[in-house]
Amino acid sequence: MQKPLKVLIVEDDPNISDLISLYIEKEGLCAICAEDGEMGLSLYFDKNPDFIILDIMLPEMDGWEVCKEVRRDNPSVPIIMLTGKGESYDKIRGLDIGADDYVVKPFDPNELIARVKAILRRTHPINRRESISLPDLNINISEYKAFYKDKELMMPPKEMEILYFLALNPNQVFTRQQLLDKIWGYDYDGDPRTIDVHIKRIREKLEEESTSWALKTIRGIGYKLEVNKH
Repeated sequence: MQKPLKVLIVEDDPNISDLISLYIEKEGLCAICAEDGEMGLSLYFDKNPDFIILDIMLPEMDGWEVCKEVRRDNPSVPIIMLTGKGESYDKIRGLDIGADDYVVKPFDPNELIARVKAILRRTHPINRRESISLPDLNINISEYKAFYKDKELMMPPKEMEILYFLALNPNQVFTRQQLLDKIWGYDYDGDPRTIDVHIKRIREKLEEESTSWALKTIRGIGYKLEVNKH
């Protein structure tokens, strides 16, 4: 029998932590709880969770620092950040340091669980095309690994999924909202600039341009991966 996936919940409010744990375990997942940032990081290294729900405002070590440390160790484990602030700066900062999504408090636990399940459907899929190869680029989405000009790209899951999706659909233009819907897997009501942040990070990691394809901005619309046919 397959072991349940482990979800690490780093939250200093015991009422919120207990509520999230209850909903997580109702989905057949295993909840692991930490009440501060240092404990959360210690449990991350000890338990090797499949998913992290991470509050920003934590004692000992805040969520920003925990996220950075986790990303130094593993660019692929999904992270949803919890924040009491709704400002775009806090959301973009979280995405910029490697979080996959964010939920603003107070939140509906059903919405949080829907987001967790949507990400898990992508990171632990039943059926999908596992790998894509283009000149200079190879992506294996089942292993969450990508190589550009024989150099491994260290990307968090959302960046990897955006690049994979665009490579799976070469020369097709997608609006920001379409990419949000496709990659996040639900009706996303956040800032469309989320996509811009991820695209910027992907471009930074590609460094040198390929002569065979390019990640293009279609002004006023969105993005596409333009692949030369000859």
